[in-house]
Amino acid sequence: MAKMRVDKLLANMGYGTRKDLKKFAKEGIIRVDGEIMKDLSQHVDTERNEVEFDGEIVRYREFVYLMLNKPKGVISATEDHVDRTVVDLLDPMYLPFQVFPVGRLDKDTEGLLILTNDGKTAHELLSPKKHVPKRYYADVQGEVTEKDQKLFKKGITLDDGYQTLPAKLEILQTGPVSKIELTIFEGKFHQVKRMFESVGKKVVYLKRIKMGRLELDPQLALGESRELTDEELDLLKRNDDE
Repeated sequence: MAKMRVDKLLANMGYGTRKDLKKFAKEGIIRVDGEIMKDLSQHVDTERNEVEFDGEIVRYREFVYLMLNKPKGVISATEDHVDRTVVDLLDPMYLPFQVFPVGRLDKDTEGLLILTNDGKTAHELLSPKKHVPKRYYADVQGEVTEKDQKLFKKGITLDDGYQTLPAKLEILQTGPVSKIELTIFEGKFHQVKRMFESVGKKVVYLKRIKMGRLELDPQLALGESRELTDEELDLLKRNDDE
């Protein structure tokens, strides 16, 4: 249950600025429980009161959770003066919710990125103490071997001396350019690339395909986003792997 001013509710849901809403109120197109609402400073109960805007019932929700298939060349931020951001890719209807990316993917990395305005859930997913697993698919220049698997399983020492947590390296195809999947349990800067650099190899393509129990929807094209289903949200909040 949430109680809030009518103008705040409508503004949060993207129906206009406070100034716009005052004008709409004068036009008589805002109703609460069937009555025309002129004074938008009045409070309503979002679960008990029915708010209408121009004949349309307003379905209030506090939080939204979006899955984005991030393309290359876009940065994981809410605004930037040079590059396009992941927020720029979203349907404008989500802008009033002030969503932000949960964590980040490098500019040249594709794949699963969650955006939400739920700070608590974001904190749970990003907390170093939680060790939420993240799975990546990568094309790696160089032959990835069982020796690499064993090293990754123990943890890799990065260029700055940091020892990573043990990681799960699966070799899908080995050769001059190997195809692998890697699950890590932390999120250091450029971690996947630096782990392979530490064993003398180079990541040439990287895509995140899973976070916790939540997998990237294979039907979601690059640059497209959609809201999580209730089932997917439950998987996301479970904070662990299978």
